[in-house]
Amino acid sequence: MRSDRFDDDGFRLAADDETRRDAASPDSSAAARAERPQRPDSHDVDLLDAYSQAVIRVVETVAPAVISVHGHQPGGSGSGFLLTSDGYALTNSHVVGGRTKLVAVTDDGDRIDARVVGDDPPTDVAVLKLAASDLPFAELGESRALRVGQLVIAMGSPLGLSSTVSTGVASGLGRTMRAQDGRLIENVVQHSAPINPGNSGGPLVDSRGRVVGVNTAIIAFAQGLGFAVPSDTAKWILAEIREHGRVRRRKLGISAASVPLPKSLIRALQIYSDQAVEVAEVAPGSVAAEAGLRAGDLILEINGRIVAGVDDIHRLLTAIPAQAPLELSVVRGRGLVTIVVPPEG
Repeated sequence: MRSDRFDDDGFRLAADDETRRDAASPDSSAAARAERPQRPDSHDVDLLDAYSQAVIRVVETVAPAVISVHGHQPGGSGSGFLLTSDGYALTNSHVVGGRTKLVAVTDDGDRIDARVVGDDPPTDVAVLKLAASDLPFAELGESRALRVGQLVIAMGSPLGLSSTVSTGVASGLGRTMRAQDGRLIENVVQHSAPINPGNSGGPLVDSRGRVVGVNTAIIAFAQGLGFAVPSDTAKWILAEIREHGRVRRRKLGISAASVPLPKSLIRALQIYSDQAVEVAEVAPGSVAAEAGLRAGDLILEINGRIVAGVDDIHRLLTAIPAQAPLELSVVRGRGLVTIVVPPEG
């Protein structure tokens, strides 16, 4: 049986009135109390504030070193960042686009002439020299110390909007990416900080304000997928260009392709891989020709490391010092031969 309830003036309460009266009553149920908006916990507020303060500190430290990069004529543009007080800066090779002279616009709006002192398409990194001194600069950190889930901050001029900042995390490490010349860029940093056209060449920074990558690419139609050339690679490129004017890489002087190996050959020669790199052509006068490598040879190993594709050869030629000889294990006919390529210089 329903028990009618009345308000203070003797009028019966409707069901919705009862609910409202109960909600306002000190005796309202725990469920009703749980539905009420909760005030933020002070600890959560402190954590959010700490996150904001970390980002703010990084931005205030690094932003003065971030530049926009443009041509003297209308055309493609991107971002970059200063690494020395006397004007050395990094950007992407595809931002330079084969140009030798550019304009750098600082965080303060100053326009400074910049020349390209080195361009390395295999890593999509270029080095600029600004015609100025006493400039603010950023510090290159160690990308190999990054951990998945670590806070990262992307800075640059996406879509021409200078001094733009976005945050995310390092979402993947050790990725590979195909460069303009077809080589693989190794140890690429994947991150979730939103980037757009124009961010290219700008810094990817950790929570201590150290540059851990050079933003280089996004995937069209994807969300939260950005990529940066690791700072350890950028350090090497910068050192090579400043000391030698170019990036020194060993070249064998061959054209080649990956091919599968017949199972009978694998069993007969006790080969550890089912693929090798077949030499299609040897350039006259190249180190490969002088060492005795021939068209039709199948390269299995270089200095004891298995070679299953052309990318493996590129990787090893970059990793092995120019002062060290190269020892190639090669299948010729139905037998194994060793080809030794002497050190450079």
